[in-house]
Amino acid sequence: MKFFTKMVLATLIVAPVVSFAQSSQQVSRAQVRTELAQLEKAGYDPHDWVHYPENIQAAQAKVAAQNATAQGVGSGYGGAVDGTSGTASGR
Repeated sequence: MKFFTKMVLATLIVAPVVSFAQSSQQVSRAQVRTELAQLEKAGYDPHDWVHYPENIQAAQAKVAAQNATAQGVGSGYGGAVDGTSGTASGR
């Protein structure tokens, strides 16, 4: 009974924090299905509830890495960076 009480209390404390973290824009059903398909392709099994947190976190990391690579982030090549050269300026 103590466990149940602690879980209810924790849920009540965390619920307002999570509600502020939600995005203001709506997500379509097609977007959710696409994301789920990407996660399943990356190794997530929605029926494997025994390894739930680790399973989806690993799949999300793989999808994020794939998306970053597809966008050119982390490829080792980048654009020009504003800054100064190695010479001393202002002397």
